This record gives sequence, C-alpha cells and structure tokens, in this order.
Amino acid sequence: MYNIILIFLLQIILVPILSLRIIFVVKNVTILASIFGFLEALIHIFGLSIVLSGDQSIVEMLIYAIGFGVGIFIGGYIENKMAIGYSTLTVNLLEENTTLVTALRNEGFGVTTFEGRGRDGVRYQLQILAKRNAEKKLIAMIEQYEPQAFIISYEPRKFKGGYLLKALKVKER
Repeated sequence: MYNIILIFLLQIILVPILSLRIIFVVKNVTILASIFGFLEALIHIFGLSIVLSGDQSIVEMLIYAIGFGVGIFIGGYIENKMAIGYSTLTVNLLEENTTLVTALRNEGFGVTTFEGRGRDGVRYQLQILAKRNAEKKLIAMIEQYEPQAFIISYEPRKFKGGYLLKALKVKER
C-alpha cells in the first residue's frame, strides 16, 4: 500500500514539473527549464524504479498511469494560474466602436484598429497585446461593450519595438 501511495504522489509531482519544463523551454527560460528537467528526471527514475522493482503489480502500474493523468490536470491548472507571457487578441466587430477602444486604452491595453471589407461590407478589427494574466479581464471588457464580437486569442513568441512593448517593460520594473 505504501508503494501505491508513493507512486501516485510521485506522478502528481512529476507531471506538473514536466509541464512547467516544457513551458519554460518554449518561452526560452532555459535556466528554469534545466532545473525542472533535473527534478523531472530524478523523480521519474525514482518512480519507475519502484514500479519496475521486480514485483510488477498491475495495481502499481495502473496507479502510475492514473497519477500521470492527474498530474497533467494539475500541471495545466498551475500553468493557467501562472499565465506566463503575452496574448494577442484579434477582435472582429461589425461596427466601429470607439467607446470600446477608448475604454481599453484607458485600462492600459494597447489597441491598433483596422478597417477591412468582408463578404457583407465593412468590418472593423482590433489587435490587442496584453499580458496573459490580464486576458480574462480584457475579454470581459470586450464582451461588455461588444457581446457579438468575434475574438481570437493567440500567444506571440517574439517581439521587437513598438509603443506598447516599451510601456509593458516600464510597468514590470
């Protein structure tokens, strides 16, 4: 019974560490990625040595797999709470909404507006860069002013120049 509990605990610790390592690799934070990689390997070897110690119990193997699944859930939860990085939102509107744009800018969001032609005529598009941890607030504001807005969110990997990037770096200090 001790082994089963230990295996489960190791997995729910291992997999969030694995998730964070991957996130830090993608975000080019190599020192933290290396530290998490070391911890990941250490826990992985220890857990596998218990499971494959010679008395391969089906229950221990199942608990190993269940712990892996629970660990993925916990890792995703931690990553969403950390919300490292930035989001770019593309917001498509049927009509120009200067009130929304002004409100967003007053809240510190950088907004670039575009006008384009769609199948049914002129459409308006907003491009907004924000920290990921502000994305929910940003979407709530957009929905408050434009409930029918079409919103696409994606995570940019690299930046260079621009007014907002300078403003975001000043706020981080």
